[in-house]
Amino acid sequence: MDATPDSGAGPVSLTRLVVGRVRSLHGLRGVVRVEVLTDRPEDRFAPGRVLHREGSVTPLTIVASGPVEDGPGWRLQFREIASRTAAERLRDAWLEAAVDRTLDLEPGAAYWHEVVGSEVRGLDGTALGTVVDVYRAGAAEVVVVRGGSVGEFDLPIVKGIVRTFAPERHEIVVDEAVLDLGSPAVDTPAARPPRKRPRWSRHGKGGPGSAPGGDATAGPAEDG
Repeated sequence: MDATPDSGAGPVSLTRLVVGRVRSLHGLRGVVRVEVLTDRPEDRFAPGRVLHREGSVTPLTIVASGPVEDGPGWRLQFREIASRTAAERLRDAWLEAAVDRTLDLEPGAAYWHEVVGSEVRGLDGTALGTVVDVYRAGAAEVVVVRGGSVGEFDLPIVKGIVRTFAPERHEIVVDEAVLDLGSPAVDTPAARPPRKRPRWSRHGKGGPGSAPGGDATAGPAEDG
């Protein structure tokens, strides 16, 4: 979607990111408890920020927010939602934030959905697979690579392993020797439970103006 021109600089192209989902109601004044689908809740849910219900242009202006003291999630109160009855319409709704990519991301960073689909190659050009998932482990992002001759593996986006990180070109180059992908597995790995990850917005899967939550993956961080 496009915003109105800012200070005569021309249209600003905005991306809609899924940042939360309404899971329950709290009290009688329209407060909702939101499942957090962003790694920046203090920013995305700050008072004054505007969210949108998925597929809607109607604003939901945050007037109060804070993490739930005795459980997961955040509680949000919107200016436009003044009662529990009004909040009932938001139950299970996906909440999106409209962001300007050029201002929202640090240099060298990318949104998670932009990394998915990138081809992973070794230093010698060998195709190792394609990124099919992204998740966070500690302070580092990890991508799941699948479809190559070495089978599925997890790739931490850290210096010392990743030599080229260019999701805008759908390209990630790694030092496969550090990963030791050719070694046989020491043990048969236990089946991993499915990872819970933000899903695509129904009103434009993979298309302009829509993206999953999870926010950003930076360029390779320092290893260790």
